[in-house]
Amino acid sequence: MKKKTTIIQKKGESRKTAKKSSFTVVAIGASAGGLEAITSFLQNLSPDTGMAYIFVQHLSPDHKSILTALLSKETSMKVQEVEDMDRMEPNNVYVIPYNKEIVVTNGHIKLIPRPKNTSTNLSVDVLFSSLAITHKKNVIGIVLSGNGSDGTAGLREIKLAGGITFAQDITAKYTSMPNSAIAKGVVDFVLSPKRIAKEIMLMAEHPLLKVNEKKVAEEDKIPNDDPALKVIFQLLHKQKNADFSHYKMNTVKRRILRRMLIRKTKTIKSYAALLTKKNNELDLLYKDLLINVTEFFRDTDAFALLKKTVLSKLLKSKKHGETLRIWVAACATGEEVYSIAMTLIELQDNKTNAIPFQIFASDLSNEAIQEARNGEYSLHQLKNVSTKRLQRFFSKTKDKYRISQPLRNVCVFAQHNILSDPPFSRMDFISCRNFLIYLEPSAQKKAIATFHYALSDGGYLMLGKSETIGTSTQLFSLINKPYKIYSRKSYAGVNQIPELIPRASQTRIDKPIYSTTTFAKKMPLAHSTNLGLAFDNALLERYVPASVVINYDMEILQFRGQTSRYLKQSSGKATFNILKMANSEITFELRNVIHHAIKSQQVVRKLGVEIEREDNTHTFQIVNLEVAPFKIEGSE
Repeated sequence: MKKKTTIIQKKGESRKTAKKSSFTVVAIGASAGGLEAITSFLQNLSPDTGMAYIFVQHLSPDHKSILTALLSKETSMKVQEVEDMDRMEPNNVYVIPYNKEIVVTNGHIKLIPRPKNTSTNLSVDVLFSSLAITHKKNVIGIVLSGNGSDGTAGLREIKLAGGITFAQDITAKYTSMPNSAIAKGVVDFVLSPKRIAKEIMLMAEHPLLKVNEKKVAEEDKIPNDDPALKVIFQLLHKQKNADFSHYKMNTVKRRILRRMLIRKTKTIKSYAALLTKKNNELDLLYKDLLINVTEFFRDTDAFALLKKTVLSKLLKSKKHGETLRIWVAACATGEEVYSIAMTLIELQDNKTNAIPFQIFASDLSNEAIQEARNGEYSLHQLKNVSTKRLQRFFSKTKDKYRISQPLRNVCVFAQHNILSDPPFSRMDFISCRNFLIYLEPSAQKKAIATFHYALSDGGYLMLGKSETIGTSTQLFSLINKPYKIYSRKSYAGVNQIPELIPRASQTRIDKPIYSTTTFAKKMPLAHSTNLGLAFDNALLERYVPASVVINYDMEILQFRGQTSRYLKQSSGKATFNILKMANSEITFELRNVIHHAIKSQQVVRKLGVEIEREDNTHTFQIVNLEVAPFKIEGSE
């Protein structure tokens, strides 16, 4: 029997049915009021977009649906109720049967039984999530009218995979479902069904959605040294203080291509030009680059092992009055943080002298941090949380569940850049799962060195199952290979945290220069009476090219490294005042960071200060300033 081929005529061209996931799948979810919305959508949609459409609506499990018959009147596309393992074809509409849920696998639609005794119907999330896995960027997710929050989690996964997301605007008869997705920031377009249809027809003509016969990934067509790509990195580095040039290029380029499709720009050069204009596109790109996915008790076997071994051992090692300190790096929206907190409380049930603990959680995304602090999650996000834990650690608020106040009190969330900000210190355990996979090797090495620096002797590090410490075997010993648990070695060599040089500068960027060294750990210098020796010992902990020690009168007490390019004696009376000696281009910023460091007694940094080079080339170098309190017994 010959394989069926569908021919679609477009501007004199023919397009054959693509294999598997080479065409775009549009997944549409709705509940109450959804029939009116999907009818308007189909009435305004061209029948030859080259996409396949799957419509899922919350239906009664007890009565057969007449959706297929109703929708067939609104479009010339073939509308059919899904039969098990139907193979999707472009320009077809597939409708969910009653009393079933559907997933997509290998280009086929598979029917699965609808769960019994489930108060909340999550059939939209189920479909969206399966498509995000199988079709990745070739998915468009749409949430129309309906009650509840079904579809929100699925849209997030579609967006993470590189797909496009829509939600119905105020035209929705019931707004709960679309508003839930909009509130979570996972929607690219908020439009009426009619305008959603128009937008999809425009996307169907975009080069990024055309079938690629040569199977060359779009991101591979953009060279890593493309000038426009460098401009984009520059803008992100300068305005968002984030250097994405050390992330894996294909991942970054896929996120950029996604934004290009949304903004209907056809070349990366035109997209870079768009970013330079006054609009919110840079904010949206930054947000897309930071989107991440986590869940409660992610990988249950890993958590069981963590509970049985590492966390139990660390609790036993603590004496009365000592606090267990944990850092969850790249924590996203906090699910893993609270999972660890629950586990630690359970481990100490029925103990009269429980060991107190503090969990520090960090992420580059401020929006994710805010969501984590709030600690409010949907039922879908709690799928791995047992009923017992749900009752003990959560309180129900409307259709959401919120982490109890005592649990939130032991979790401190902060916006933090692992690759540039000073690390936390004196940690007993660090969890950083599925972040390193987004970084290139040099950045991975930097992160691993940072974790070693932040851990106390005997501390543990846990990475994602697809991650390793790479070549940094001198820093950690492998404890468990399948779940990537490591213990910190007391490394006897120079404990240097390598600096990453931004690649985004138009001119060559020298190695960053610091006004003083950061000492995130309390150094064992109490017995050292020689200030110069103490400073030299500290520099062995982290190499700094040019540094000085100053007192509160701004007088330089010690010089280290090649400071002559930044500090010079001016004519007149000799002085060691750092503000009088400093290059005039950095004096203002230097004064500010010193003032704030003295006032706050915390490390203060100012990155990306431009100063002109001394070679009369009218080019600039980037100087990073960092000021930290430097305390030695008996000294100011």
